[in-house]
Amino acid sequence: QAQLVESGGGLVQAGGSLRLSCAASGRTFSSYARVWFRQAPGKERRFVAAIFWSGASTYYADTAKGRFTISRDNAKNTVYLQMNSLTPEDTAVYYCAATRSLRSDIYYYVGAYDYWGQGTQVTVSS
Repeated sequence: QAQLVESGGGLVQAGGSLRLSCAASGRTFSSYARVWFRQAPGKERRFVAAIFWSGASTYYADTAKGRFTISRDNAKNTVYLQMNSLTPEDTAVYYCAATRSLRSDIYYYVGAYDYWGQGTQVTVSS
């Protein structure tokens, strides 16, 4: 059974960095676009960053541009999110997901994804 498992979350001070990982198992996700969403308490799940199946293209929310970097290692079936210059507004549960769609215009939407992880908590203290 295909599964996505996030790791790397935790508590960090404002200005600090974290690197999230999303390891896939049960099938190969090398042909899937991979994404990170986040959900703060009381808010809807929101797009953070996506990476095309080949890694050739990446997409970022405005709040992530210049601070976050998404990358992938298809040999390890894993996608990463390097987060720098964190602020308390980045506090949320971070979820990874995967889709086979080649349409980058839908990557920003929760409904585009076939597989989801359980999430990892990121807390940024001021």
